[in-house]
Amino acid sequence: MTNESVRVLLVDDHAMVREGLHLLLDATPDIEVVGEAKDGHEAIARVREFQPDVILMDVTMPGMGGVEATRNIVEMGSGARVLGLTVHEDREYFFRMLAAGASGYILKGATSAELMEAIRSVHAGGTYLTPVIAGQLVSEYARYREKATESGDDGLTAREAQVLRSIAEGLTNQQVADRLHLSVHTIQTHRANIMRKLELENRHQLMRYALRKGYVTDM
Repeated sequence: MTNESVRVLLVDDHAMVREGLHLLLDATPDIEVVGEAKDGHEAIARVREFQPDVILMDVTMPGMGGVEATRNIVEMGSGARVLGLTVHEDREYFFRMLAAGASGYILKGATSAELMEAIRSVHAGGTYLTPVIAGQLVSEYARYREKATESGDDGLTAREAQVLRSIAEGLTNQQVADRLHLSVHTIQTHRANIMRKLELENRHQLMRYALRKGYVTDM
């Protein structure tokens, strides 16, 4: 191994899993397995002993699990980066690991290429999220933005948010009124209130605001 190799500590309560990972990682030129541990307590001792760069940490283990072990290791200030390794796609485990100080999260069903990418990424100072979890988070954010615009998180009422979105889609006052089953006069009143609250002066500014804030995705 070269001096540039990423020094990895394997932590898993299953000996066969550790053995398989050890063989896989040792076959990679820029990664070196410097030690193994079967639980959180042993992991803490091995960190002190081997000073790894990256810890591949099983999340659920008997005794001290991965979350508590990660928290303790981060508090030690060793500088080692923790990459959570689990069979669980449940976001609860993901958030608990990140809250404890982990730098990444990968599923045991990931490909070897994904595992190498994750190790190198966290070693370089980045954060790695397994694609399944990343996809869930993106979907959740999209739902959050939809709810936020519906509730008017920028000071607009739910009805004003509907009117703003409709206008930004290019509808006329009459078309907006027909869509929302309101009178044109009511739409004009809502529009005036929107312009006042958002301190906008014309339709062009309203369209740009709607795009920037996610009320519409394209114009």
